[in-house]
Amino acid sequence: MALPDEQQLRSDLAAVFRICAQLNMHEAVANHFSAAVSEDGKKFLINPKWVHFSRIKASDLLLLDADNPADGQRQDVDPTAWAIHGQIHQRLPEAKVVLHLHPIYTTAVSCMENPEIPPVDQNTARYFRRVAVDTLYGGMADTEAEGQRLTALLQGRSRLLMGNHGVMVTAQNVGEAFDDIYTLERACQILVTAWSTGKPLRVLSDEVAEKTAQDWEKITDFSRQHFEEMKRLLTESDPSFMQ
Repeated sequence: MALPDEQQLRSDLAAVFRICAQLNMHEAVANHFSAAVSEDGKKFLINPKWVHFSRIKASDLLLLDADNPADGQRQDVDPTAWAIHGQIHQRLPEAKVVLHLHPIYTTAVSCMENPEIPPVDQNTARYFRRVAVDTLYGGMADTEAEGQRLTALLQGRSRLLMGNHGVMVTAQNVGEAFDDIYTLERACQILVTAWSTGKPLRVLSDEVAEKTAQDWEKITDFSRQHFEEMKRLLTESDPSFMQ
């Protein structure tokens, strides 16, 4: 699948920032989204340091090169963004889009002693045996070594539940990445709400959970269309993200 042109990627990625802010999935002026603009993944767009998601425009996004250490020293680049996204784009060319967030419900699940997402409904079943888990949180991820460690955990997986931290998803395009992180947060919201009743959960059988996960994987066009619809709503209300 050919990459969209850089301007389209800028517009789409800016839209995801705005939408995630509207959905209250952002955290202050932290967290980062990136998208590769080169086939090898090493040249990528990312949000500038400490700019609120709700204000980001296409023209604000920084173009960095994972092979250029000087890019990591720029004043407008957050060290944690460079450590994580720089390493992923350098080492995982298939991860064209990388979204890292600390959304409330997914982060809450990541703080459990056993951070997992049991398949209790259609949304949670999407992630059955399909999420890597990191249980070695050691503080701010601002070193190349930490970025390499997190990247290694993503080998063969597109999602990482970052214990005591948050979540990261990767995808081939912006639409699938957005829908994935949206549905993951919705799944964790359902799970936390069910847990809060104090009553036993009715967990789906492995067979049903696996079939459901496979069915989700067959409808990537659903994911892309979800993003397109959200982008249309954003365009109608505030098209400034495209500037």
